[in-house]
Amino acid sequence: MNPNDLTPLVSRIRLDFRSGVPIYTQVMEQIEQLVEAGVLQPGDQLPTVRALAQELRVNFNTIARAYRLLDEAGIISTQQGRGTYILEARASEKPEDIRAQALQTLSQRFLQDALRLGYQPDEFLKILEKEITDWRQSEEK
Repeated sequence: MNPNDLTPLVSRIRLDFRSGVPIYTQVMEQIEQLVEAGVLQPGDQLPTVRALAQELRVNFNTIARAYRLLDEAGIISTQQGRGTYILEARASEKPEDIRAQALQTLSQRFLQDALRLGYQPDEFLKILEKEITDWRQSEEK
């Protein structure tokens, strides 16, 4: 993918600003899906954070966060001064393993933030269980 031609990527990313799902999560999941579907191939260069943010009309930090989490999950690699590229999937890793890693990274970051704010693990667990229950109930409707 040519990083100067944003059309192929931008035309495939659909953001729902009313869904309640954070925009960075939507971007991250959709890039993962494009990799899994073979639309984005290992070695393809992604647009810069700034360019993609401008095209999607979202905050620069939103795309930066999505790219950072994708990088931490081993899906992309950002090389200072060179750009951001889709990584070659490790032979031992299946797409569902990569997704699980991304979720684990998100969970760890969330837990660290909660602990920094002074929440105790029991408080966190209680709130998380309530959120999951509410989420399941809203999915059933």
